[in-house]
Amino acid sequence: MNERLAFSFGSNRGVAAHAPASVGRLADVIVRPRTDEAIDQAAAVPDETERKRDWGFLGLLVFTAVLYFRPQDQIPGLSFLPLAEIAALFGLAAMVYNRMSRGQTFSRLTPELLAVAGLGVVMLITAPFSVWAGGAVHTFTDGFAKVLLIYILMTNTLTSLVRVQRFMMVVVTATGYLATRGVFDYARGLNLIENGRVQGAVGGMFQNPNDLALNMVAVLPIAVLWALGARRPAQRLFAGFLALMMLCTVVVSYSRGGFLGLALMILILAWHMVRRRPAAVAAAAVALLLALPLAPASYWNRIASITDESLDETGSREARRVAMREAWDTFLTFPFYGVGAGMFQAYNPPGRQEIWRETHNVVLQVAAELGILGLALFSFLLWRALAAGSVTRRLLRRASGASPPSRRRPAPQPSGAPLVTREEATYIDAHAGAMTASVMGWFVSALFASVAYTWTFYYLLALAVAPRDILRARLTVAAKTPRHQDVGARV
Repeated sequence: MNERLAFSFGSNRGVAAHAPASVGRLADVIVRPRTDEAIDQAAAVPDETERKRDWGFLGLLVFTAVLYFRPQDQIPGLSFLPLAEIAALFGLAAMVYNRMSRGQTFSRLTPELLAVAGLGVVMLITAPFSVWAGGAVHTFTDGFAKVLLIYILMTNTLTSLVRVQRFMMVVVTATGYLATRGVFDYARGLNLIENGRVQGAVGGMFQNPNDLALNMVAVLPIAVLWALGARRPAQRLFAGFLALMMLCTVVVSYSRGGFLGLALMILILAWHMVRRRPAAVAAAAVALLLALPLAPASYWNRIASITDESLDETGSREARRVAMREAWDTFLTFPFYGVGAGMFQAYNPPGRQEIWRETHNVVLQVAAELGILGLALFSFLLWRALAAGSVTRRLLRRASGASPPSRRRPAPQPSGAPLVTREEATYIDAHAGAMTASVMGWFVSALFASVAYTWTFYYLLALAVAPRDILRARLTVAAKTPRHQDVGARV
């Protein structure tokens, strides 16, 4: 049973390559790294098993919907019901049961998962040296521990391109809903702070205007990917509308960090898209230029304050600069263990000017709070997220048979057939470009926010590496198959 993609791209729509019938199902099998013997069993999973509902993946979708929509903030009475925790525990239990029933370990082990877990360990081992041990432990137990558990769930359930797409649709729809509410709130003069800046309609990671803009920048490329690849016109219009709302929300948030992240994200996304969709890129560029004058004059005055301090009416520009300098000084004072996870805000030594303030810089946040080891782990995760696109494209060339075999890397397809269809290859290539733009946009925006332990980056990380792991699993199974034996004969 070949995997069918919900997205389609250009002339490749509906075109299937001559891959073996069993190859499409390899991506739906959860595998560990190359040393996992379960890889050899992956090609033997029958169609009936594929058709069974994956309750672990369903739990992930429900948790993500609750995380973004936050119904407990909008429907009276739901605040006493831990919907997110219920969905997460249900999904994790189903995932572990599914793997154990197949004779596998409770989770795949990837470099990214180990680094995320390592970051959590650093939070705990540095807590005794922090300015408030109880607060540092609480930052882990009440926040990052949940991120770690959901990242484990994503690592073990985002195992096919179809699942990746469905997961992305949930994220885009939920983010687009919040963006639409933000635009309408701004138009009605509701939910505004600091001289007309819109804040999130729900709490959590969307309430602060800067965090709201950061999330819009991070998800907008995924919305564009959906809009350009959707098969049905209604889906294209829906995804395109959500992308437009996200763009408008960045503007009405008046976030300077969001503006810088948006600008770089658009440039990277356009650079990746122009090869396949030059007309779409040109049309988008013209539309953006025509829309620029529609932005409020007060928005451009605030953006101009990035370089002209005299235009900063609130003084936040100078306050951020001072907070960043104090974060750097804190790192130099406590280079090995920091002041504790989430504790920079509570660290107020004599002479500190911006007391009870966060670092407003994701890199300095990790450095000041977790020291050099935490900074090394976080930098590794960021590098892996950024490098995932190029690694995925390199694996895609091998799986498509575009690169000749070598002595160190034998031909991945035993029978000479590619391991991906043309439709899959086109989607994976577009996905790699979109995720590179998302991660870079997030990073630039995060240089002005303290978001190292919140959800957005780890969602982007999981989405960036999932196609890479899917291709690696297919190549590994094919390499273990004898050259004279067709993969389809194994099932």
